[in-house]
Amino acid sequence: MEKWYEQVRMEPGNNYISSRIRLARNCADQCFPNRLNGQDSLRLIETMRTRLEDIGAVEGETMSSCLLSDLPDAARDAMRERRVLNAGILQKKTPVGLMLSESEDISLVLNGDDHFRLQVLAPNSHLYELWEKAGRLDDYINERFSYAFDDRYGYLTSFPTNVGTGMRANIVVHLPALSTGKQFPNLLASMNRFGVTVRGVYGTGKENYGALYDVSNAKTLGMSEREILDLVSKVAAQLNSEENQIRRKSLESHRLEREDEAFKSYGLLKYARKLSLRDALSYLSQVIAGITDGIVRTEEPACLYRLYLGVQSSNLIAGATMPVDREKLDAVRADYIREQLPELKEV
Repeated sequence: MEKWYEQVRMEPGNNYISSRIRLARNCADQCFPNRLNGQDSLRLIETMRTRLEDIGAVEGETMSSCLLSDLPDAARDAMRERRVLNAGILQKKTPVGLMLSESEDISLVLNGDDHFRLQVLAPNSHLYELWEKAGRLDDYINERFSYAFDDRYGYLTSFPTNVGTGMRANIVVHLPALSTGKQFPNLLASMNRFGVTVRGVYGTGKENYGALYDVSNAKTLGMSEREILDLVSKVAAQLNSEENQIRRKSLESHRLEREDEAFKSYGLLKYARKLSLRDALSYLSQVIAGITDGIVRTEEPACLYRLYLGVQSSNLIAGATMPVDREKLDAVRADYIREQLPELKEV
Protein backbone atom coordinates (compact mmCIF):
# COMPACT_ATOMS: atom_id res chain seq x y z
CA MET A 1 0.00 0.00 0.00
CA GLU A 2 1.25 3.48 -0.87
CA LYS A 3 2.49 5.49 2.12
CA TRP A 4 1.13 8.96 2.75
CA TYR A 5 4.52 10.55 2.06
CA GLU A 6 4.63 8.94 -1.39
CA GLN A 7 1.61 11.06 -2.34
CA VAL A 8 3.22 14.50 -1.92
CA ARG A 9 2.60 16.41 -5.16
CA MET A 10 4.98 19.03 -6.57
CA GLU A 11 2.93 21.62 -8.44
CA PRO A 12 3.56 25.23 -9.54
CA GLY A 13 3.19 27.60 -6.61
CA ASN A 14 2.67 24.76 -4.13
CA ASN A 15 5.57 24.52 -1.69
CA TYR A 16 3.57 22.70 0.99
CA ILE A 17 5.08 19.31 1.80
CA SER A 18 2.93 17.89 4.58
CA SER A 19 0.29 18.61 7.22
CA ARG A 20 -0.07 17.09 10.67
CA ILE A 21 -2.46 17.16 13.62
CA ARG A 22 -1.29 15.69 16.92
CA LEU A 23 -3.47 15.30 20.02
CA ALA A 24 -2.26 14.55 23.56
CA ARG A 25 -4.80 12.90 25.86
CA ASN A 26 -4.76 11.15 29.25
CA CYS A 27 -7.09 8.84 31.14
CA ALA A 28 -8.99 10.43 34.02
CA ASP A 29 -8.66 7.36 36.26
CA GLN A 30 -4.96 6.56 35.73
CA CYS A 31 -1.65 8.03 36.90
CA PHE A 32 0.25 9.80 34.15
CA PRO A 33 2.68 7.49 32.28
CA ASN A 34 5.80 8.74 34.10
CA ARG A 35 4.25 7.59 37.40
CA LEU A 36 3.50 4.04 36.24
CA ASN A 37 5.89 1.14 36.74
CA GLY A 38 6.64 -1.41 34.05
CA GLN A 39 3.95 -3.94 35.00
CA ASP A 40 1.22 -1.32 35.39
CA SER A 41 2.24 0.24 32.06
CA LEU A 42 2.03 -3.11 30.30
CA ARG A 43 -1.39 -3.92 31.75
CA LEU A 44 -2.73 -0.51 30.71
CA ILE A 45 -1.37 -0.85 27.17
CA GLU A 46 -3.01 -4.25 26.76
CA THR A 47 -6.33 -2.79 27.92
CA MET A 48 -5.95 0.06 25.44
CA ARG A 49 -5.09 -2.25 22.55
CA THR A 50 -8.08 -4.46 23.28
CA ARG A 51 -10.63 -1.66 23.55
CA LEU A 52 -9.26 0.19 20.54
CA GLU A 53 -8.64 -2.79 18.26
CA ASP A 54 -11.21 -1.56 15.70
CA ILE A 55 -10.11 2.09 15.64
CA GLY A 56 -8.92 1.76 12.05
CA ALA A 57 -12.50 1.07 10.92
CA VAL A 58 -13.39 4.68 11.79
CA GLU A 59 -11.43 5.78 8.70
CA GLY A 60 -11.67 2.53 6.75
CA GLU A 61 -8.04 1.63 7.44
CA THR A 62 -6.23 -1.38 8.83
CA MET A 63 -4.15 -0.73 11.95
CA SER A 64 -1.33 -2.92 13.23
CA SER A 65 -0.38 -3.01 16.91
CA CYS A 66 2.86 -3.72 18.74
CA LEU A 67 5.11 -2.85 21.65
CA LEU A 68 8.04 -0.67 20.65
CA SER A 69 10.36 -2.95 22.59
CA ASP A 70 9.48 -5.77 20.16
CA LEU A 71 10.85 -3.82 17.19
CA PRO A 72 14.53 -3.78 16.12
CA ASP A 73 16.46 -0.60 16.93
CA ALA A 74 16.79 0.27 13.23
CA ALA A 75 13.02 -0.06 12.70
CA ARG A 76 12.26 2.25 15.64
CA ASP A 77 14.83 4.80 14.48
CA ALA A 78 13.44 4.63 10.95
CA MET A 79 9.97 5.43 12.31
CA ARG A 80 11.44 8.44 14.09
CA GLU A 81 12.95 9.63 10.82
CA ARG A 82 9.53 9.22 9.15
CA ARG A 83 7.96 11.25 12.01
CA VAL A 84 5.87 8.36 13.34
CA LEU A 85 7.72 8.55 16.67
CA ASN A 86 9.64 11.28 18.46
CA ALA A 87 13.09 10.90 19.96
CA GLY A 88 11.82 11.13 23.55
CA ILE A 89 9.59 8.08 23.12
CA LEU A 90 12.56 5.96 22.07
CA GLN A 91 14.31 6.77 25.36
CA LYS A 92 11.49 5.49 27.59
CA LYS A 93 12.37 2.54 29.82
CA THR A 94 8.78 1.46 30.56
CA PRO A 95 6.62 -0.24 27.89
CA VAL A 96 5.19 1.87 25.07
CA GLY A 97 2.58 0.66 22.60
CA LEU A 98 2.00 1.70 19.00
CA MET A 99 -0.98 1.35 16.68
CA LEU A 100 -0.13 2.28 13.09
CA SER A 101 -2.07 2.35 9.82
CA GLU A 102 -0.66 0.72 6.69
CA SER A 103 -0.07 4.08 4.98
CA GLU A 104 1.39 5.52 8.24
CA ASP A 105 -1.02 8.45 8.05
CA ILE A 106 -2.56 7.48 11.42
CA SER A 107 -0.52 6.58 14.48
CA LEU A 108 -1.49 6.19 18.11
CA VAL A 109 1.26 5.97 20.72
CA LEU A 110 0.05 4.31 23.91
CA ASN A 111 1.54 5.23 27.28
CA GLY A 112 4.35 7.34 25.88
CA ASP A 113 4.65 10.91 27.16
CA ASP A 114 0.85 10.81 27.60
CA HIS A 115 -1.58 7.89 27.69
CA PHE A 116 -2.59 8.65 24.11
CA ARG A 117 -0.72 10.55 21.45
CA LEU A 118 -2.86 10.53 18.32
CA GLN A 119 -1.26 11.73 15.09
CA VAL A 120 -2.71 12.11 11.61
CA LEU A 121 -0.64 13.12 8.58
CA ALA A 122 -1.39 14.11 5.00
CA PRO A 123 0.60 15.21 1.95
CA ASN A 124 0.69 18.93 1.06
CA SER A 125 -1.77 21.28 2.81
CA HIS A 126 -4.88 19.60 4.27
CA LEU A 127 -4.93 20.86 7.84
CA TYR A 128 -8.70 21.35 8.18
CA GLU A 129 -9.50 17.94 6.72
CA LEU A 130 -6.99 16.40 9.12
CA TRP A 131 -8.68 18.11 12.07
CA GLU A 132 -12.00 16.52 11.11
CA LYS A 133 -10.30 13.14 10.80
CA ALA A 134 -8.51 13.53 14.14
CA GLY A 135 -11.81 14.55 15.74
CA ARG A 136 -13.52 11.33 14.64
CA LEU A 137 -10.67 9.21 15.97
CA ASP A 138 -10.54 11.24 19.19
CA ASP A 139 -14.27 10.68 19.75
CA TYR A 140 -13.79 6.93 19.25
CA ILE A 141 -11.11 6.84 21.95
CA ASN A 142 -13.08 9.06 24.33
CA GLU A 143 -16.10 6.76 24.08
CA ARG A 144 -13.94 4.00 25.58
CA PHE A 145 -11.73 6.00 27.95
CA SER A 146 -12.71 9.05 30.02
CA TYR A 147 -10.23 11.87 29.46
CA ALA A 148 -8.52 13.94 32.15
CA PHE A 149 -10.19 17.30 31.53
CA ASP A 150 -10.54 20.49 33.56
CA ASP A 151 -13.32 23.02 32.85
CA ARG A 152 -10.85 25.89 33.24
CA TYR A 153 -7.62 24.52 31.76
CA GLY A 154 -8.89 21.99 29.23
CA TYR A 155 -7.14 18.68 28.55
CA LEU A 156 -4.54 17.80 31.20
CA THR A 157 -1.22 16.59 29.81
CA SER A 158 2.20 15.49 31.02
CA PHE A 159 3.85 18.63 29.66
CA PRO A 160 2.39 22.04 30.64
CA THR A 161 3.00 23.30 27.10
CA ASN A 162 0.31 20.90 25.82
CA VAL A 163 -2.39 21.76 28.38
CA GLY A 164 -5.54 23.25 26.86
CA THR A 165 -6.52 21.88 23.49
CA GLY A 166 -3.69 19.33 23.68
CA MET A 167 -3.28 19.94 19.95
CA ARG A 168 -0.30 20.66 17.73
CA ALA A 169 -1.01 21.65 14.16
CA ASN A 170 1.91 21.52 11.73
CA ILE A 171 2.52 22.38 8.10
CA VAL A 172 5.92 21.71 6.51
CA VAL A 173 6.88 24.19 3.76
CA HIS A 174 9.77 24.01 1.27
CA LEU A 175 11.59 27.39 1.30
CA PRO A 176 14.88 27.10 -0.65
CA ALA A 177 14.87 30.72 -1.85
CA LEU A 178 13.36 32.55 1.11
CA SER A 179 15.61 30.78 3.62
CA THR A 180 18.80 32.08 1.95
CA GLY A 181 17.84 35.73 2.51
CA LYS A 182 19.63 37.79 5.15
CA GLN A 183 16.35 38.75 6.83
CA PHE A 184 15.05 35.19 7.11
CA PRO A 185 16.22 34.64 10.75
CA ASN A 186 14.47 37.89 11.73
CA LEU A 187 11.34 36.77 9.90
CA LEU A 188 11.27 33.50 11.84
CA ALA A 189 11.87 35.30 15.15
CA SER A 190 8.96 37.65 14.45
CA MET A 191 6.61 34.67 14.09
CA ASN A 192 6.95 33.92 17.79
CA ARG A 193 5.06 37.11 18.61
CA PHE A 194 2.01 35.68 16.88
CA GLY A 195 2.14 32.38 18.75
CA VAL A 196 3.74 30.38 15.96
CA THR A 197 7.02 28.47 15.88
CA VAL A 198 8.92 27.90 12.63
CA ARG A 199 11.77 25.40 12.82
CA GLY A 200 14.06 23.73 10.33
CA VAL A 201 13.16 20.06 9.88
CA TYR A 202 16.76 18.95 9.30
CA GLY A 203 18.71 21.47 11.34
CA THR A 204 18.62 25.18 12.16
CA GLY A 205 19.57 28.33 10.26
CA LYS A 206 22.00 27.75 7.41
CA GLU A 207 22.57 24.23 8.72
CA ASN A 208 19.00 23.21 7.79
CA TYR A 209 19.80 21.08 4.76
CA GLY A 210 16.88 20.46 2.45
CA ALA A 211 15.17 23.82 3.20
CA LEU A 212 12.11 22.27 4.87
CA TYR A 213 10.50 24.32 7.64
CA ASP A 214 7.89 23.16 10.13
CA VAL A 215 5.21 25.72 11.05
CA SER A 216 3.32 24.92 14.27
CA ASN A 217 1.36 26.57 17.06
CA ALA A 218 3.40 27.60 20.09
CA LYS A 219 0.37 27.74 22.41
CA THR A 220 -2.32 25.20 23.24
CA LEU A 221 -3.90 27.09 26.15
CA GLY A 222 -6.19 30.09 25.64
CA MET A 223 -6.93 29.31 21.98
CA SER A 224 -9.59 27.16 20.36
CA GLU A 225 -8.72 24.43 17.89
CA ARG A 226 -10.14 26.52 15.06
CA GLU A 227 -8.04 29.51 16.03
CA ILE A 228 -4.92 27.34 16.03
CA LEU A 229 -5.73 25.92 12.58
CA ASP A 230 -6.38 29.40 11.18
CA LEU A 231 -3.15 30.78 12.63
CA VAL A 232 -0.87 27.99 11.39
CA SER A 233 -2.53 27.98 7.96
CA LYS A 234 -2.18 31.76 7.63
CA VAL A 235 1.53 31.78 8.50
CA ALA A 236 2.28 28.83 6.19
CA ALA A 237 0.39 30.57 3.37
CA GLN A 238 2.39 33.76 3.94
CA LEU A 239 5.70 31.87 3.77
CA ASN A 240 4.54 30.01 0.66
CA SER A 241 3.57 33.29 -1.01
CA GLU A 242 6.86 35.02 -0.18
CA GLU A 243 8.82 32.00 -1.45
CA ASN A 244 6.90 32.11 -4.73
CA GLN A 245 7.55 35.84 -5.17
CA ILE A 246 11.30 35.42 -4.74
CA ARG A 247 11.45 32.44 -7.08
CA ARG A 248 9.36 34.23 -9.71
CA LYS A 249 11.71 37.23 -9.69
CA SER A 250 14.71 34.90 -9.77
CA LEU A 251 13.38 33.17 -12.88
CA GLU A 252 12.77 36.49 -14.60
CA SER A 253 16.30 37.82 -14.02
CA HIS A 254 18.46 34.71 -13.57
CA ARG A 255 16.72 31.88 -15.40
CA LEU A 256 19.90 30.36 -16.85
CA GLU A 257 21.52 30.23 -13.39
CA ARG A 258 18.40 28.60 -11.93
CA GLU A 259 18.31 26.02 -14.72
CA ASP A 260 22.01 25.29 -14.26
CA GLU A 261 21.54 24.82 -10.50
CA ALA A 262 18.60 22.44 -10.91
CA PHE A 263 20.19 20.30 -13.62
CA LYS A 264 23.58 20.17 -11.89
CA SER A 265 21.87 18.97 -8.73
CA TYR A 266 20.00 16.31 -10.69
CA GLY A 267 23.21 15.18 -12.36
CA LEU A 268 25.05 14.85 -9.05
CA LEU A 269 22.18 12.83 -7.59
CA LYS A 270 21.95 10.62 -10.67
CA TYR A 271 25.62 9.79 -11.05
CA ALA A 272 27.34 10.23 -7.68
CA ARG A 273 28.80 7.10 -6.06
CA LYS A 274 28.91 8.60 -2.54
CA LEU A 275 26.50 11.13 -1.02
CA SER A 276 26.44 12.52 2.49
CA LEU A 277 23.01 13.19 4.00
CA ARG A 278 23.75 16.91 3.80
CA ASP A 279 24.51 16.81 0.08
CA ALA A 280 21.61 14.47 -0.75
CA LEU A 281 19.05 16.76 0.93
CA SER A 282 20.56 19.91 -0.57
CA TYR A 283 20.52 18.54 -4.12
CA LEU A 284 17.02 17.09 -3.71
CA SER A 285 15.84 20.50 -2.56
CA GLN A 286 17.15 22.13 -5.75
CA VAL A 287 15.53 19.51 -7.98
CA ILE A 288 12.18 19.88 -6.20
CA ALA A 289 12.38 23.65 -6.68
CA GLY A 290 13.17 23.08 -10.34
CA ILE A 291 10.13 20.81 -10.76
CA THR A 292 7.71 23.17 -9.01
CA ASP A 293 9.01 26.08 -11.10
CA GLY A 294 8.70 24.17 -14.37
CA ILE A 295 12.44 24.14 -15.03
CA VAL A 296 12.77 20.36 -14.67
CA ARG A 297 10.22 17.84 -15.91
CA THR A 298 10.15 14.12 -15.17
CA GLU A 299 8.86 11.30 -17.38
CA GLU A 300 6.27 10.31 -14.77
CA PRO A 301 4.70 12.32 -11.92
CA ALA A 302 7.32 12.13 -9.18
CA CYS A 303 7.28 12.43 -5.41
CA LEU A 304 10.79 13.38 -4.35
CA TYR A 305 9.81 14.00 -0.74
CA ARG A 306 9.84 10.26 -0.12
CA LEU A 307 13.54 10.38 -0.99
CA TYR A 308 14.07 12.89 1.85
CA LEU A 309 12.93 10.11 4.18
CA GLY A 310 14.49 7.23 2.28
CA VAL A 311 18.02 8.68 2.44
CA GLN A 312 17.94 8.97 6.24
CA SER A 313 20.44 6.60 7.84
CA SER A 314 18.09 4.25 9.70
CA ASN A 315 15.68 4.03 6.78
CA LEU A 316 18.56 3.00 4.52
CA ILE A 317 19.59 0.34 7.04
CA ALA A 318 16.03 -0.88 7.67
CA GLY A 319 15.28 -1.11 3.94
CA ALA A 320 18.50 -2.86 2.94
CA THR A 321 18.35 -6.49 1.80
CA MET A 322 21.81 -7.11 3.29
CA PRO A 323 23.51 -5.83 6.48
CA VAL A 324 24.78 -2.26 6.01
CA ASP A 325 28.05 -0.99 7.44
CA ARG A 326 27.40 2.53 8.75
CA GLU A 327 30.80 3.60 7.44
CA LYS A 328 29.55 2.81 3.94
CA LEU A 329 26.23 4.63 4.26
CA ASP A 330 27.27 7.38 1.83
CA ALA A 331 27.71 4.78 -0.89
CA VAL A 332 24.43 3.03 0.00
CA ARG A 333 22.66 6.40 -0.07
CA ALA A 334 24.01 7.18 -3.54
CA ASP A 335 22.93 3.72 -4.79
CA TYR A 336 19.44 4.25 -3.38
CA ILE A 337 19.02 7.66 -5.04
CA ARG A 338 20.26 6.43 -8.42
CA GLU A 339 17.67 3.65 -8.30
CA GLN A 340 14.79 5.86 -7.15
CA LEU A 341 15.40 9.13 -8.98
CA PRO A 342 12.93 9.54 -11.89
CA GLU A 343 14.15 10.05 -15.44
CA LEU A 344 13.92 13.52 -16.95
CA LYS A 345 11.65 14.41 -19.82
CA GLU A 346 13.07 16.14 -22.87
CA VAL A 347 12.09 19.84 -22.80
